[in-house]
Amino acid sequence: MEFLKACRLDEVTDLARTAIITLTTDFGLNDHFIGAMKGVILEIAPEAQIIDISHAVQPFDILDGALTISQAYSYFPSGTVHMVIVDPGVGTARRPVILNSDRHLFVAPDNGVLSLIYDREERISVRHVTAEHYFLQPRSNTFHGRDIFSPVAAYLAKGVEPDRFGDEITDYVRFSAPRPKPVDERTLQGVVLKVDRFGNLVTNITPQDAPQLFSATPPGFKIAIGAKAQATRMCSNYAEGAPGEVFGILGSMGFLEVATNRGSACQMLGAGKGSEVNVVMEGS
Repeated sequence: MEFLKACRLDEVTDLARTAIITLTTDFGLNDHFIGAMKGVILEIAPEAQIIDISHAVQPFDILDGALTISQAYSYFPSGTVHMVIVDPGVGTARRPVILNSDRHLFVAPDNGVLSLIYDREERISVRHVTAEHYFLQPRSNTFHGRDIFSPVAAYLAKGVEPDRFGDEITDYVRFSAPRPKPVDERTLQGVVLKVDRFGNLVTNITPQDAPQLFSATPPGFKIAIGAKAQATRMCSNYAEGAPGEVFGILGSMGFLEVATNRGSACQMLGAGKGSEVNVVMEGS
C-alpha cells in the first residue's frame, strides 16, 4: 500500500482540508467489504470523514440505489465525495465514472445508478475514469468498490481534480424513473417504487401528479393496491391513522406512501415493490 501514499501527490491541490466521503452500497454489513473499502480510503486520505448513507440497498437494484443517494446527497456540505456502489456488472466493460456537479462529486459505475442526480442537477460534468495509476494493484475483477472506486474517491477528497482521472463523456448510462400515467379522467396509475424499513409502500406519485389528493380538503378518493387494498383517507402523520387502517400519506421522500399506524402495510396488503397503485378520484 506504500505506493498509494506517494501516487500523484503532486496533483493534490488541498491537503489540509477536511474531506467527507459518503458510502451507499448494496453490500450489507455481514462481510468484510465495507471495512476493506474504508481501509483503502484512510490509507490514502487519513483525514477523511467517512459517512455511511446506507449499505442496505436491495442487492443488484440500481433503481433502489438511485433513489437512496438522491434522497441524501443534497444535505451534505459542498465538496463532499459520494461513492455509490450498486454494481451487478462488476468486472465487465461497464465504465467507472466521476460526476461533478456544482456542489458535489460522485464516484460510481456507469450503469444508471446516478440517473436521478443527472435529472436534478443543472450543470454536470461526467468523466470516464481511465487513469489506472490511481487504482489499487493488483485489481480484482469482482471488487471494484475496493480497488477502483475507493482510491478514486479518496484522491478526489484530497483535492485531485476530476480531469486528472479521464476524459469527459456524454454517452453515460441514464434511465428515467417510472412515472404515473392517467388511465382515464378520474384514475391515475402508479407503482410502488420501494418498501421502507417500516413496511410503508413508497409510490411514484407526487403532489404534482395528483394535486387534489394532496390538498387540505381532498375530494372523495380511493387508493387501490391489488384487489383487496383500498385507502380512502390521507393522513398528515403516521400516528393519525387508526390501528389497522390503511391510509395515504405524503412521505419525506416527496412521494405518496400507503401506510398503516405501527404496522407494515407491505405485510398487511401483500404488496411490494412493483405493485400497481391506482388513485381514483370521485367524479364531479
